[in-house]
Amino acid sequence: MTGRKWPAYVMAVLSLGYALGKATYAVQGKLGFPTGPEVPAEEYLSYQRDLMNVSVAQWLGCATGLLGAAIAWATVTPAGRRVPRPLMLLALVGMLVGVGAGAGVLVIDGFVGLGVGWQWFHGIAGVVVLAVMGLMTRSWFTRHNEAHE
Repeated sequence: MTGRKWPAYVMAVLSLGYALGKATYAVQGKLGFPTGPEVPAEEYLSYQRDLMNVSVAQWLGCATGLLGAAIAWATVTPAGRRVPRPLMLLALVGMLVGVGAGAGVLVIDGFVGLGVGWQWFHGIAGVVVLAVMGLMTRSWFTRHNEAHE
């Protein structure tokens, strides 16, 4: 059975949406994410003092979204098949960790309330993102293993 490609396309679109949201907030100099909870003013001060400039942080978030979209796209394109398996595995593990951490925050805060104020529908979005990421990774393994049998 051939691995399905749709999870990679969905993950690429989700990653591009994340990048767009981060770019929007970078231009505005805002912390957080569109549709997310409002970040209190005091958080801006401590963030800038202890970590980095808010816009720089959001642009870095935008870059990770673009990188995630590129990785997702590479799992289903002919060019991506030329990426050495260990490198693609490393990229997918890194993406699983990053996406898993972000989606995990949405799930825990959305359903349990242990965070900054994400709502239940954000928790559902987190579950969906985790599922799509898992399906994309599984599909890549399936297609890659079939190609080498």
